[in-house]
Amino acid sequence: MWSNYFLQHQEEEGRGGMAALGKTGRGGKRSRPPRMSDSQEGKIKLSLFIAVIGVTLTVLGVGTEFWVELSQPKHFRNNQTCEMAHYGLWKSCVRTLWVSDIDPERETCGPAELHGESNCTYFKFYTSGENAVIFKKTTEKSLHMATSMLALFSLFLMVMGAMCITMSLSKSVPFFLKPATICFVLSGVLLWLSLVVFHQSVLGFLASDHSIPLHHELSWSVACVGSAGAILVFAGFMFLLLSLTNNPLEKCFRQQSSTDA
Repeated sequence: MWSNYFLQHQEEEGRGGMAALGKTGRGGKRSRPPRMSDSQEGKIKLSLFIAVIGVTLTVLGVGTEFWVELSQPKHFRNNQTCEMAHYGLWKSCVRTLWVSDIDPERETCGPAELHGESNCTYFKFYTSGENAVIFKKTTEKSLHMATSMLALFSLFLMVMGAMCITMSLSKSVPFFLKPATICFVLSGVLLWLSLVVFHQSVLGFLASDHSIPLHHELSWSVACVGSAGAILVFAGFMFLLLSLTNNPLEKCFRQQSSTDA
């Protein structure tokens, strides 16, 4: 009698263990992250290409010294030559141009693309801490360094976002798209903020001395950085839409295709 009871008890325990294992297995299958389809991977790669364009424009803008152009009146020194300057985050250049090469309708010296003598020096903000003096005007060291730090931190976030997208594509899971969204959107916002801070530094630079009249205008490096910020924010929101389970873009495309049919 006791032997029959133990055998029956062991069989019931075995069946209970198999049932629990089956539930765990089914639960494990449900908890697996969803895999991306080929079409979704293609859209992610397209969005990544757009983000790479923004990164390229950022590197081009940050690495060049055409953030602002400072122009004297073209007849301020004499009737033969005039001086202008342009600078970026890392160095400044003072150029001497021939007045005869300048457009007669232009009242100031420039533009910087004209042929002439150029004298470029790197800023000493980051080494000895000295301010730069251009046309008797002194640069705003703190604001200038803040602009550089914002731009470099923005580049760091771009690298982090690109790494998240690479991991998402290699693992074929959309989990890393949301961190990439944060990185790219924040990097674009930081680029815009760096332009605001830089413009304030230029205004402080111009107000430091009034002995030499100067006309200033933001140049093409600023245009590259501003455009890069817009592209990165757009790419970030594209990654956010692609990370959603119910993608609103796909719904719109499906509704449009059904309407056309």
